[in-house]
Amino acid sequence: MNNQKIQNPKTETPATIELNDKDMLTDLLMTEKNMNTNFAIALNEASNETLYQELEACKTQIRNTQRSLYELSFSKGWYTLEKAETQKITEAYTKHQTCINELSA
Repeated sequence: MNNQKIQNPKTETPATIELNDKDMLTDLLMTEKNMNTNFAIALNEASNETLYQELEACKTQIRNTQRSLYELSFSKGWYTLEKAETQKITEAYTKHQTCINELSA
C-alpha cells in the first residue's frame, strides 16, 4: 500500500503555549466550516424569500472565505492530503453508482 502524501513544504511555527499562525488559521478554518454548515441549515428553513437571498449571499461569502483559508493552510504545508489509490476510487465510484441505481429503481 503506497500512501503518497500531497503537501507543500511545512512552514514551521513555534511550539509554545501561545497561539501561533497555524493555530489561528486552523481555528478560523474550522469556524468557517461550521458556519457554512449552519448557514446551509438556515437556508433550508428560511420561509421568506428576501431572507433566503440574504442568507444565500452570506453563505457564498463564507464558502469563499473557507476556501481561501484552506488554500492558505495548504500552501503553508499545514494541511495534508493523501493520494487515493485507483482501486479505492473505483470502489467508491461503484458504490455510489449502486446507490444511484437503487434510488432510481
